[in-house]
Amino acid sequence: MFYGKFIFTKFIVVSIFLTPILAEWNTRDYIRREHSLTKPYQGSGMSVPYWDFLGSTIVTSNYVRLTPDLQSKSGAIWNTVPCHTRNWELQVQFKVHGRGKDLFGDGFAIWYTRDRMQHGPVFGSKDYFHGLAIVLDTYSNHNGAHNHQHPYISAMINNGTLHYDHDRDGTHTQLAGCEAKFRNFNHDTHLSIVYRDDTLIVSTDLEGKNAWKECLKVENVLLPTGYFFGASATTGDLSDNHDIIAIKMYELDLLESQNKHEDRSNIIPSAASFEAPRDRVEDSKPAMSGVKTFLYMMFVAIVIIVIVVLGIMWYQKRQEHSRKRLY
Repeated sequence: MFYGKFIFTKFIVVSIFLTPILAEWNTRDYIRREHSLTKPYQGSGMSVPYWDFLGSTIVTSNYVRLTPDLQSKSGAIWNTVPCHTRNWELQVQFKVHGRGKDLFGDGFAIWYTRDRMQHGPVFGSKDYFHGLAIVLDTYSNHNGAHNHQHPYISAMINNGTLHYDHDRDGTHTQLAGCEAKFRNFNHDTHLSIVYRDDTLIVSTDLEGKNAWKECLKVENVLLPTGYFFGASATTGDLSDNHDIIAIKMYELDLLESQNKHEDRSNIIPSAASFEAPRDRVEDSKPAMSGVKTFLYMMFVAIVIIVIVVLGIMWYQKRQEHSRKRLY
């Protein structure tokens, strides 16, 4: 009898100590299928449950290709179900690859926005959006003042009034960012976007180590519930294959400090701070070619010679007129 009580007591004690650990693990176990995209992709016919496609997007048995490695392509994939979860994590398994070694582009973006299925200039989706964009930019056009290399990952919050300045790589509206060499790996690469307790954390696993490396962390970020997840990509004069392998959305537990009855559907997307703005530097004028330089110098020389000749002629006439007056 005593032995039985001892076993029961030991079980209770172990359970008490293990409960917080298991609870922490389980926060990543609650996957929301209606916001996730995993193999096999197809449902009945050519449709994919919970997802719509736009532009050049194609679905294969191994990946969803937003753009092929061809010029001037644009594609997107959008979740059909709005997300009403307050704390969430989105894990994206992707692959960006192409023939380009030194020149490639343009990149892709992961979205949590009010409007879906709207084509536009920001990596295949609309500008002046409402919500969150995580931009994975592969193309550096060397315009303006940059202090980073490409590829580059950045976060942007928009309330519908901000313009994504593609010519300046969005550096004037980003919250934060990091360099991330994610192209042309033989293995798949991973991105984690965590939004919890008004804090945004973006992490990467680019080396296949099954360990997240933090890219950026921004506090005091407000995002409403009821927006849509999506991904879009675009190519221009340069190109890449932009492949989505899987999207998994996890519902995270509310913290004790969070009011579970709070209505967050009407919150205006905002962030308390941005990276320090950089002065906009206009592109320097291209240097003239050797032929243009030669012609320009020749023109200047001719003008000088003409002025000198006219000056001499004027001086000689004046001298001649002076001699006539003396006689």
